[in-house]
Amino acid sequence: MLDLIGRKKKLFEKDISTYEKELKSIVSSSTFLVIGGAGSIGQAVVKEIFKRNPKKLHVVDISENNMVELVRDIRSSYGYIDGEFATFALDIGSLEYDAFIKQDGKYDYVLNLSALKHVRSEKDPYTLMRMIETNIFNTDKTLKQAIKNKTKKYFCVSTDKAANPVNMMGASKRIMEMFVHRNSQNIDVSMARFANVAFSDGSLLHSFNQRLEKKQPIVAPNDIKRYFVTPQESGELCLMSCIFGENRDIFFPKLSEDLHLISFADIAVKYLKEKGYKPYLCKDEDEARELAKTLPQQGKWSCLFTKSDTTGEKDFEEFFTDAETLDMDRFENLGIIKNELDFDDEKLKGFEKSIITYKQNLSWSKEDIVKEFFKLLPDFAHKETGKYLDGKM
Repeated sequence: MLDLIGRKKKLFEKDISTYEKELKSIVSSSTFLVIGGAGSIGQAVVKEIFKRNPKKLHVVDISENNMVELVRDIRSSYGYIDGEFATFALDIGSLEYDAFIKQDGKYDYVLNLSALKHVRSEKDPYTLMRMIETNIFNTDKTLKQAIKNKTKKYFCVSTDKAANPVNMMGASKRIMEMFVHRNSQNIDVSMARFANVAFSDGSLLHSFNQRLEKKQPIVAPNDIKRYFVTPQESGELCLMSCIFGENRDIFFPKLSEDLHLISFADIAVKYLKEKGYKPYLCKDEDEARELAKTLPQQGKWSCLFTKSDTTGEKDFEEFFTDAETLDMDRFENLGIIKNELDFDDEKLKGFEKSIITYKQNLSWSKEDIVKEFFKLLPDFAHKETGKYLDGKM
């Protein structure tokens, strides 16, 4: 996988090696709840915890099928631990989840990896409202439950798109950070911002596997470059932030020769080469679909590489802003954003009240939600192009 994203070395190998003894000591003597633990990042985090033999590891996720695969994967790779390992197919917004927490909510560490992460999810007001519920309000809810149960530490994933956000997904995570700050007065919290996770569920790179399996064209933007981490690296970053992060710290991968920008089109070419095919560049979707039927027999694959013109795409990636204070010395390849307590309680209450009212009335528009986002993020650089990824191949 490293070769496909243009790298030779693992990002955090030295930091993990340096702190491995301490990591094992803390994990093996602690109890954990991982929320959203069956997604790509969640599974990576669960594996990092499991292989260090925790006293208790509970995993919650709404996806029953992904949870089954997680258990099969762990049993096949790592076997068993001395402590308790259990999974629960629950929606964290549900009464069933609340009952579960009431019955067994005692954990040293709670890690929340649940999220609506796709920019395409902001195309309609209803999925957008679910994004707010998942990324913001469920985080706030589970934080308050952790405080009530005297949890030692709460970790949640933010995103690089929260730094100077241009899309609703990134803005929702930036607002989530504000709600986390409000709760940080009563519990230690830490977060992580990081790059795209290569071949994670639902990602463009993950779709390459499905396109080959279904003998369909590979489509990718040729003008967008992104940073990529492997699933294991995403798990390592989250665990390091959870265990070693101080209150309100946000961990991120340092930019170095080991982490550099690469375009989706370049990865597609590398991917096809690994699979034994040469890319054949098509002029439009119709040609790509038609040639997909015959090109594979010639050792070629139909590709459509185009410029991006959809809503929410950022021209470049950044993990922090100029206004944020950094600690770049503590770790070799992990940077830390050091945050003072910073939130406007009245604005957060106003946001909550507005969103609750919309939901009670069962009526809201995307414009209504954008307006509420701007109240919390006056510099939000949202740009509506009217074009979305669901309108493309």
